[in-house]
Amino acid sequence: MFRGNNEINMDAKGRMAIPARYRDELASMCEGHLVVTIDTQERCLLIYPLPKWEEVEEQVAALPSLNPASRRFQRLLIGHARELELDGSGRILIPPELRKHAQMDKKVMLVGQRHRFELWSGELWEAKCEDMLADSADELAMSDEMLTLSL
Repeated sequence: MFRGNNEINMDAKGRMAIPARYRDELASMCEGHLVVTIDTQERCLLIYPLPKWEEVEEQVAALPSLNPASRRFQRLLIGHARELELDGSGRILIPPELRKHAQMDKKVMLVGQRHRFELWSGELWEAKCEDMLADSADELAMSDEMLTLSL
């Protein structure tokens, strides 16, 4: 499971090292085979171990293709998906078009989300965190599902 935030430097070619604490799990889970795609609601990227991506992709592909919203979602999520592989140094290469979409430069933030990662521009992540923490109480209203949690 992937948890926590990791600030990472991306080189000029778009390569970034996956933190060592995740590499063994990724090796056993997917032999270092990953899929990256865009997030359809935020300016960030989603990185999945290949087996998890295949589950997601199957669900997305099963949506009704005659529904315009489903079709748009399929095109965005599946259409932008790219397979990646960890190299011998534990790095992945983020394609230029995906870096451009997520407005990534040198400093990026890898955010563990249990079964996937979010990859953010460092600047966008900082701004997003500030916005989330500054939200008013009305904007932080919890759904019924969230109210059943006990933390």
